[in-house]
Amino acid sequence: MRSVLVASFFTLFLIVTAPLIFILRFVGLFSKKAQVVSSQKTVNLAFRIILFLCGTKRIVIGQENIPKDGPVLFTGNHKSYADIPLAYLTCRKYVGFIAKKEIKKVPSLSWWMANINCLFIDRGDVRQSFAIIKKAIVNIKEGYSMFIMPEGTRNHTDTLIPFKEGSFKIADKAGCPIIPVAITNSDGIYELNHGIRKAKVVIHYGKPVYPDKLAEEHKQIAPYVQAKVEEMLAEDRKLVF
Repeated sequence: MRSVLVASFFTLFLIVTAPLIFILRFVGLFSKKAQVVSSQKTVNLAFRIILFLCGTKRIVIGQENIPKDGPVLFTGNHKSYADIPLAYLTCRKYVGFIAKKEIKKVPSLSWWMANINCLFIDRGDVRQSFAIIKKAIVNIKEGYSMFIMPEGTRNHTDTLIPFKEGSFKIADKAGCPIIPVAITNSDGIYELNHGIRKAKVVIHYGKPVYPDKLAEEHKQIAPYVQAKVEEMLAEDRKLVF
C-alpha cells in the first residue's frame, strides 16, 4: 500500500509541477539564487511528503557541525535512493547532488534536479567526469554547496567501498570545508524489502574537515574522511538495530 501511495504521489508531483520547472528556469535568467531557492523549497516539500508516506522516522545528529556561513562539500556513504531526500531535508544548505548520468534520462525528475544545481556524472568517461568536477567547483565558488557519494554506487553492506580520491578535489580546489555524512539504514525503507516499509534512519553530520589544515600524513583526504564516516556508522547502528 505504501509503495502505491508513494509512486502515485511522486508521479502526480512530476506531472503537476512540470510547468513550474520552466517558470523557475525563466526566473533563473534574472536570478539564479531565486531559481535555486524556490526550486529546493518545492522539492523539499515533496520529499517531506514522500518520507511521511513511507513512514520513515528520522534521527538527525550533528547539524550543529555544518558551518552556517559559506558552502561546503558533503561527502557521505550511499545506501539508498532515499539518501537524497534525507539529505535535502536535513543539511540546512542550498545543495546540489552529483548523481549518476542515468537519472538524466528521466524527464521532469532530471529537470527538477538541474534546477537545484544537481550534476550528472559518467564515471566511465574521464573527460566528462573532470568537467563535472570543474562545474561543482564553480557552484561552490558561487556559494552553493555540493553533495557527493564517493563510493560511486549504492552499497548495502556494512563495509564501505573505498572512497574515490578525485571526489575530494572539489573541496581542495574550491577552498571549502568537507562535512563527512553517515547514513544508516536508509535501504531499510525500500531496497532491503519487497516494497516500501517503515524504517528508522539515522543521518549523522560530522565535524568539518579542512583540506588545507590536514597534517602531512592525511594528505590523502579520501581515506581520512572515509574513516570518519565509518566511525559514525559504527556509533549510529546502535541507535537503529
